Amino acid sequence: MTSTLVHDIEKHARLGPWALEGWLAEKQFPVVEGRTVTFVFRGRVEQVKLRHWIHGLATALPFHNVPGTDLWFLAIDVPEGSRLEYKLEVVARGEHRLIQDPLNPNLASDPYGVNSVVHGAGYQVPEWSLPDPEARPGEIVEHPIRSQALGDQQVQVYLPARFRRTRRYPLLVVHDGPDYVKYAALKIALDNLIHRLELPSLVVALIRSHDRLREYADDPRHADFLARDLVPQLESAFPLVGKPSARTLMGASFGAVASLAAAWRYQGFFDRLLLQSGSFAFTDIGPHDRGPVFDPVVRFVNAFRRNPGRPANQMYVSCGVYESLIYYNRSLVPLLERAGLDVKYSEAHDGHNWENWRDRLREGLSWLHPGPLWMVYE
Repeated sequence: MTSTLVHDIEKHARLGPWALEGWLAEKQFPVVEGRTVTFVFRGRVEQVKLRHWIHGLATALPFHNVPGTDLWFLAIDVPEGSRLEYKLEVVARGEHRLIQDPLNPNLASDPYGVNSVVHGAGYQVPEWSLPDPEARPGEIVEHPIRSQALGDQQVQVYLPARFRRTRRYPLLVVHDGPDYVKYAALKIALDNLIHRLELPSLVVALIRSHDRLREYADDPRHADFLARDLVPQLESAFPLVGKPSARTLMGASFGAVASLAAAWRYQGFFDRLLLQSGSFAFTDIGPHDRGPVFDPVVRFVNAFRRNPGRPANQMYVSCGVYESLIYYNRSLVPLLERAGLDVKYSEAHDGHNWENWRDRLREGLSWLHPGPLWMVYE
């Protein structure tokens, strides 16, 4: 912790609890000063720890108590531009509880709950991910898909503003699409980027799976569903371009594996891939250490590394440097480049979470599908 902050705490603690409460009310926590981020907790407890998801850092970092007060603090060094999700582990009367940071109003949601968020110096939430009253909204409709591979199901389809049956649109298929909409502001991003002409108008299939760890792990039934059921039926129901050059697969984590695996099994069918924080575990020697759910993933990635072929012509790959998957994603890029693919790779000081994936949407989508704004001559 910086000496100024320590001095302030000690000074107000000597003045009494009312002075301390007034000082706390004037501060925004965590305190970000350059690369130093200071977390503060107040409570009569036995122990406080920072629980985070930064690979390479101890999972639980202990706070220090300010003598004579119920204040606890922890200062860590954080690279500029970082975004961190965390919880506090509080021990009181021997009971351990994981809680959100009571002094931090910034929160992020995912399918498993809500985390506190701290923004390092220089980080900003992308303005294009926030609602813009000037952007005309697209519409999400339900559409039935008949499938022998995976069984009949309902798929959500995003139709852009000013959608017309007389036009032809590219198709973007998004694994875990409803989660992208809920947790990564995908619909807002599409509305804004299409409105600003950074993207062309797209039709977007927002697919989901009730058994994603199995279906997304190079399950041949899933690849068949995409290429034989989903895309042909959507091309019959909506005015789509209907060519490989206008078909894109997208996904994060196991969804990225599903995208690459399907494009690899049906080479020449999908032209572009957007892969975020892919769970591309592989082995060079010996077994992997990620549990049996990764067995089919490792078999697929090992086979892909031996013979990548040409699953697509363009790939956008992104990963957070705080993820345990960063090594696998970094290793994938030169392999793709040697195979002759056009690859754009992006890293961020963030972890394996939806807002990391949100923050890369503009770069990835507009690189794969540049709108009229980018169609300039140099």
